[in-house]
Amino acid sequence: MRDPETRATPRLRPYIRLIALIGVIVPKALRRDWRQEWEAELRYRELLLADWDALDWRHKLDLFVRAFGAFWDALRLQPKRMEDEMFQDVRYGIRMALKNPGFTAVLVLTLGLGIGANAALFSVVNGVLLNPLPYPNSDQLVTLHQSKPNFETGAMPYPNFLDLQRENQTFSAMAISRGYGFTLIGAGEPERVNARLVTADFFSVLEIKPEQGRTFAPDEDQPGAAPQVVISHRLWQRKFGSSVDVLEKDVILDDKSYSVIGVLPSSFGLLRDVDVYVPIDQWRSPALQSRSAALGLHGIGRLKPGATIEQAEQDLNRIMAGLAIAYPATNKGNGAKLISLKARMVGGVQQILVMLLCAVGFVLLIACVNVSNLLLARSTARTREFAIRRALGAGRMRLVRQSLTESILLAVAGGALGLAIAGWGTRAALSLLPTALPRAEEVGLDARVLAFTIGISLITGILSGLAPAFKTSQRHVSEMLKEGGRAVIGRGVRAQGVLVAVEMALALVLLIGAGLMIRSLNALWRVDPGFRSENVLAFQLDLSPSMRSASPAAIRNTLRQLNDNIANTPGVRGVSFSAGALPLVNEDDLFYWIEGQPRPATQSEMKMALIYGVEPGYLTAMGIPLKRGRFFTEQDDERAPRVAVIDEAFAEKNFANDDPIGKRIYVGDDDPPLQIVGVVGHVRQWSLGSDDALSLQSQLYVPFRSMSDSEIRVSGIGVVVRTEGLSKGNIESIREAVQRQSGENVISAVQTMNQVISDTLARQRFSMILLGGFASVSLLLASIGIYGVISYLVGQRKHELGIRVALGAGRGDIFRLVISHGMRMAICGIGLGVLAALGLTRLMSQMLFGVHPTDPPTFAVIALVLLVVALAACYLPARRAMKLDPLEAIRTE
Repeated sequence: MRDPETRATPRLRPYIRLIALIGVIVPKALRRDWRQEWEAELRYRELLLADWDALDWRHKLDLFVRAFGAFWDALRLQPKRMEDEMFQDVRYGIRMALKNPGFTAVLVLTLGLGIGANAALFSVVNGVLLNPLPYPNSDQLVTLHQSKPNFETGAMPYPNFLDLQRENQTFSAMAISRGYGFTLIGAGEPERVNARLVTADFFSVLEIKPEQGRTFAPDEDQPGAAPQVVISHRLWQRKFGSSVDVLEKDVILDDKSYSVIGVLPSSFGLLRDVDVYVPIDQWRSPALQSRSAALGLHGIGRLKPGATIEQAEQDLNRIMAGLAIAYPATNKGNGAKLISLKARMVGGVQQILVMLLCAVGFVLLIACVNVSNLLLARSTARTREFAIRRALGAGRMRLVRQSLTESILLAVAGGALGLAIAGWGTRAALSLLPTALPRAEEVGLDARVLAFTIGISLITGILSGLAPAFKTSQRHVSEMLKEGGRAVIGRGVRAQGVLVAVEMALALVLLIGAGLMIRSLNALWRVDPGFRSENVLAFQLDLSPSMRSASPAAIRNTLRQLNDNIANTPGVRGVSFSAGALPLVNEDDLFYWIEGQPRPATQSEMKMALIYGVEPGYLTAMGIPLKRGRFFTEQDDERAPRVAVIDEAFAEKNFANDDPIGKRIYVGDDDPPLQIVGVVGHVRQWSLGSDDALSLQSQLYVPFRSMSDSEIRVSGIGVVVRTEGLSKGNIESIREAVQRQSGENVISAVQTMNQVISDTLARQRFSMILLGGFASVSLLLASIGIYGVISYLVGQRKHELGIRVALGAGRGDIFRLVISHGMRMAICGIGLGVLAALGLTRLMSQMLFGVHPTDPPTFAVIALVLLVVALAACYLPARRAMKLDPLEAIRTE
């Protein structure tokens, strides 16, 4: 019987041979040192040839130790060897880049454009969508709204909010606020400042600590409390010169003195246009305590840890159901709607930014394809170099690694350039369109953008270098040496032709997207808003504090004088004061019911209309047509019978088959009815594009001069003026006419109605400009790509072209040969692009207006433009080919 050692040998033999085999494979995989690999292979062969049965255990152990030692030496030296080889690759890549500075500059610029565009847009996406809001635990913050049958996110009456605040079980804190305006006196020239009426815990909900002083205490948010105010950092700098004793000063807001108790930090950007915060319970409005008056109040809340929006919404709807039972006249059918604060702030641009991010990804793909094309051309010219290196012992992976190293170096340089382009481009875009994006002040280059840029630079380098790297490594040494670079032209050109077609297809998709956005914006500009916006000026007028504390009769008399002063200003064609809604600027609504029809039992069953309080000159000033009946006259004042004018949408909804003139409508429980005296054209109140999709369309006009004594003390009055031509002189003349009556009258928020319309289209313009810019870059890169391929083709086929000329081919034949080759690539790319665009542009349908996603004229024009650009890119190489000297071309080859 064999001894235990002999019996164990067959089981150990496979493991010993495996370790020895690894000693050969690992150095090869890691790019070996030749001496170490040869020693390991000798040990492996010695193990294979050994007669294990004839050897005793000492010889077997000796062979095993020697094989394992060779393997260990090879493995131990690999990190150092790989490091040395990596530095060699980098040094060689830098030398190659410096050897061809023009070629390198084109590649770096191409990659810089692609990477820079992506980094710039990512910085916008990062600042707007990805970064959390600058408040502690911002994911717990939500906005609170009262839902109605007509509105999912309506305003919330103050008493309803107090009930929700008191009885909820899912919020740690809740607050409510409303926009307002004051005339600030006592800190330089009087001016109107944007204000916010807030509950005392508004800042505690956001967990905002003031930079100086404090915020409101609960007992300061009570009727009769001492007037206190918190101001913004911007107002503190502008009006108080960043004075450290600002907390010891008082300011006069309208006709009331307020003590400054705090200054907010400059980082507080939730309401970036607000400079003054005042406790809401100090607002002198009796409607604040009414459950039927929402007054533009919207809440904000912080969820308890672990509570979800769905749970909180169910909790609030439970309370609203109780309010509907307790107060059915005002709360029946109402509910609560919660939206995360971040979604509320950025929801309108999320789809646009995602679309633009996809578009700019196309630009990067085009840049990668372009660089791959150029590197393919250079790799073909370096065929003999790679063949010699292979013959001298360089493995395929070493050549692949060298090619990838060169492309990554170019991409890193392009990334550095792209980062500079991103910084400049982001600032330029935000300065041109500051109102198009929420959270615009948070957009910038930070660590995440830097990491993104580095990441896409490395990925771009790898993607750009893969095709050239594998092309140089997959062919046999003898084949490359024998062909010498000339016979591989066909295969190289075919590969480059495919890449050019891909470039053209991607560029076509972007160009069609940009074309659709341009046509959509053009269609929006052509939409009739229902009024004539040219030469119309709108502004806010605040009477002097002394006048606002005067009697209602004195205020009415002053308003008549101001109207006359403005109307008599040279160049003014029409003027009207306004209260309530103003098209595309602000809105105000009310409930109504028609006389002769049963009065609805609850508000939720009533109809709603937009309310406009205007003067007789309003139709002239705004250019709104009168369709039937009459408009207001000077006699329609507070002493005259109550009258109203409706628009066509109101008439169609309520009097489809009847003449509305003479009909009466009720707009208040205790107010006498309004008699309809006229019908005017419908105006677009909400937007140019989506106005028709909203349910609230009916519009009701009432005389501004018929306002009650309490209503006439409104803090700010809207004014619309039509002039013969808008100029700085016209505006100054109107300002002088206003201040002629009192130097303390303040004009603010001056804007033309054309500017108002333009602002409503800011986001569409933003997306159009960026998409158009990306499409332009892609068109430039695609034209460079096709030019580079055709130029390379002409350079490599000099010998063939020379022979063709020598055998009788005309210069026109050579020109057509080169042009036809380039146009075949372009036409293939355009065909692929049209097919891709037919599918991808459908994703843009919600962002388009007045144009179909597969609009044939847009597709045809863009395809033609791309074809012309491709033809122009082929022209210069074709002209150069025509001028070849056949004798020189043959002799050179």
